[in-house]
Amino acid sequence: MKLLCSWSGGKDSCYALMQMQQKPTVLLNALNEGGEISRSHGLSKAILKAQADALGASIHYISATWSNYTNKFIEKLKTLANQYELTHAVFGDIDIESHREWEECVCKAANIKCNLPLWQQDRSTLVNEMIDAGIVAMIVSCNADLGSDFLGKIINQETLALLAKKGVDVCGENGEFHTVVLDCPLFSKPVEVVQGAKLVNGTGYHFLELSLKS
Repeated sequence: MKLLCSWSGGKDSCYALMQMQQKPTVLLNALNEGGEISRSHGLSKAILKAQADALGASIHYISATWSNYTNKFIEKLKTLANQYELTHAVFGDIDIESHREWEECVCKAANIKCNLPLWQQDRSTLVNEMIDAGIVAMIVSCNADLGSDFLGKIINQETLALLAKKGVDVCGENGEFHTVVLDCPLFSKPVEVVQGAKLVNGTGYHFLELSLKS
């Protein structure tokens, strides 16, 4: 198996990768249209590259608007499939049907097998399994309902209790929050970061600026 991971930098793609019981050949990440930070998570290329290095994998990017995202993803997936002789791709989606359909479609276009090892598993059970498995993940973006106070929190039992108290899905599958993985059993070393400013965009979504620790 030669494996590509659709890598957000967060806990779900990381745990899905762990379920494949094989390190990836390559990671593919989607950046915003400016090519500066990852979509939804707001992670810099430097942090994403540090994660890839810790995994011992190459990382590639697409930069796209939402309107041309699918075409650019398929184009890059085809290129990488040929370049690395890829046979499989893994995604971290859990139970949103439209996401599964999209992932199967792009993999079919690139003639590789689509894998969703977390599919239709209980969200609360999954996030607890991630913690028990040794994934260290920090909240780096969240919606207006959670606000900036949740930025920088590590996903642990205390944080899960706070999320549940707010009435939020503890896995964040609906986009309530996103994370960055700082360590996991697949990493050769932790990714050490420095927290910066807390920002908010025009839609009321909050982001935590991070940089690599020098």
